Amino acid sequence: MSDQLKAEIITPDAAAFLISLHEKFDNLRSNLLIQRKIHAERFAQGHQPDFLNHTSEIKNTDWKVADAPHDLRDRRVEITGPAEPKMMINAMNSGAKVFMADIEDSLSPSWNNVLLAQKALKDAVRRTLEFKTDGKTYSLNEKTATLVVRPRGLHLSEKNFLIRGQPISASLFDFGLYFFHNAHELINRNSGPYFYLAKLENHEEAAWWNDVFNFAQDALKIPRGTIRATVLIETITAAFEMEEILYALKDHASGLNAGRWDYIFSMIKKFHAHDKFITPDRSLITMNTPFMDAYCHLLVQTCHRRQAHAIGGMAAFIPNRRDPQLTENAFRKVAEDKKREARIGFDGTWVAHPDLIPVAEEELTRVLKNDPHQMHAIPPLMIERDQLLNIPPAKNQITEEGVRSNIRISLLYIDRWLMGTGAAALFNMMEDLATAEISRSQLWQWLHHQVELSNGCRLTKETYKELLDDEVMKLIPLNLPCLDEAIELLDSLVLAPEFHEFMSISAYEILNQTNVKGVINDFKQGPSASPA
Repeated sequence: MSDQLKAEIITPDAAAFLISLHEKFDNLRSNLLIQRKIHAERFAQGHQPDFLNHTSEIKNTDWKVADAPHDLRDRRVEITGPAEPKMMINAMNSGAKVFMADIEDSLSPSWNNVLLAQKALKDAVRRTLEFKTDGKTYSLNEKTATLVVRPRGLHLSEKNFLIRGQPISASLFDFGLYFFHNAHELINRNSGPYFYLAKLENHEEAAWWNDVFNFAQDALKIPRGTIRATVLIETITAAFEMEEILYALKDHASGLNAGRWDYIFSMIKKFHAHDKFITPDRSLITMNTPFMDAYCHLLVQTCHRRQAHAIGGMAAFIPNRRDPQLTENAFRKVAEDKKREARIGFDGTWVAHPDLIPVAEEELTRVLKNDPHQMHAIPPLMIERDQLLNIPPAKNQITEEGVRSNIRISLLYIDRWLMGTGAAALFNMMEDLATAEISRSQLWQWLHHQVELSNGCRLTKETYKELLDDEVMKLIPLNLPCLDEAIELLDSLVLAPEFHEFMSISAYEILNQTNVKGVINDFKQGPSASPA
């Protein structure tokens, strides 16, 4: 990492802005995380979430979120990927309506990667972003997708920026730098600072973000309400508070997104202690699974009642040039998925690869036609509490191959993540951290409940180790640079007596232990605040 990059991104004024965010909001964030732990303990003791009783005034009064800005009115296809120059140029030039530039699950958060992401975002806003390879230079087209940025979640810290020896919240670091460097420039270019908010668990956390937005806008003398935020509903607790979340952010809210993979992870995580919520093989949990279908209907109902965009889930398939039949079959499944979303009432959807944009766009446009959304469509189905918790019985639905697949995908993804790649192409799918989280969580759940596999065997510690060793032998010829670290990390999570909330916290410690992985800790700590 060059001194020039550090100097450009962490200027004295930018650092002062980050410090002001930290001093105003970090204690509140810590309190919210304490509340998460309290709720997690209640879930472990048998408590189950429910719709809130004390927010009836919010639910029963007539209000709507702020009108969408002109460049967020039509969101029928959004493409996502890490905030890296090559990805950003391809995505912004792809023809999608929106590009979600990710500093969260698809970006491995080495210090170098995080600062390079901010540099790429700054250049993209100013239309100076370039990527050079093989003597060719790639740059942004005149017309590009609308840029939306996803900061890291509230549970994460940025340990390379210390304030009086304390690491800053990764959420505040990612949001603060992007907002500070680009908000005025975006406004001057007839756009605005737009965000996706990840991993929220309740409306109190949404209110925290709303306060952050107001403080930041006031600090930079920008009118309140300029920021727009789309919340990913990717936790089961947030699913019961969608209306309250929109209300907490209503002057800044632009919609909700069905973050399907993290939502599955959340179901496993919250109910890991209960036999009733044991999940079947990961491949069998589809959008037609009852609890997933109910969640989607409720999201559309909630958004459209409040005139917010409802954005559907990810199509993660990557076309395989060597296997046209595989690609054709995958495109057909993607089309079916997007047809279902459009029929339910979604206004837009996510894809991971430019080749999927026409497939998704055709299905959404078939319903939307020339309209930018279908907020008039409110699904008539009333969603009850038990529908959101309706996980089908897993008996005879957990296979040895399901166990092997979870081991395989976990090890492969962790290896890539530790090497600095957060969006990994694995088995014709673009995977991010959510897939690995589901995989290792299911392994913990199945092992600690010693489930019976479809072949009649119980999944014990010994069985798990046998299958792990066998899968490792198959991976050794690939010469994975961080395979040993990946095995150690997976074992520490799967064999732990207590369930670990986030794999990313443990993995981040490994990422920051060595410069080999791309982490550079060469800033000098000052007396009050500085990058570490």
